[in-house]
Amino acid sequence: MWRRFNLPPVAAVALGLGLAGCSGGSFGFGNFGSLGSDPPPDPANVQSLPAPEIPATIRSSEVVGRWGYAAYHKPEDRTRTETAARGQCNHPYVISQGPSGGVMMYLADQSQLQELRLKGGPGGRNFIGPTGQAGGPQDREITAFDGRVMILTFTDAEVAGRYGTGVYVRCAPRA
Repeated sequence: MWRRFNLPPVAAVALGLGLAGCSGGSFGFGNFGSLGSDPPPDPANVQSLPAPEIPATIRSSEVVGRWGYAAYHKPEDRTRTETAARGQCNHPYVISQGPSGGVMMYLADQSQLQELRLKGGPGGRNFIGPTGQAGGPQDREITAFDGRVMILTFTDAEVAGRYGTGVYVRCAPRA
């Protein structure tokens, strides 16, 4: 029934190592022949993934329209500036819908209309700016919005110092 095999000692060791390689054992040879998982990646070489985009609480369709525009530098001038913006409705600043769902507006120091996105930020904050992380250097934060009045502040301090805080007052629909 059982036969006895006489193997030379070298063949017996080779057979034993071969069978150990099939079973996943390593016999002290490191991970050679191991069927285990790859070692974890080095944290220094791992690229950080961008944070997921937070949706804005204001839709672009709510911003589209004709607006009177004025700006102020001192908070105590806000009420007077809203009145001045309302007076600009005879020459309104028109915000139209962009081809990809954004809004068409000008960036600071630019003479070409550009499609900008409404982006959500931490703590329920809202921004208008080019594609990218909310609160970027070309963004404007929407600090107040009630559908009739919209207050925008540039995130870049140097640009905010030149342009001030923008007040947009919605113009009445055309007759």
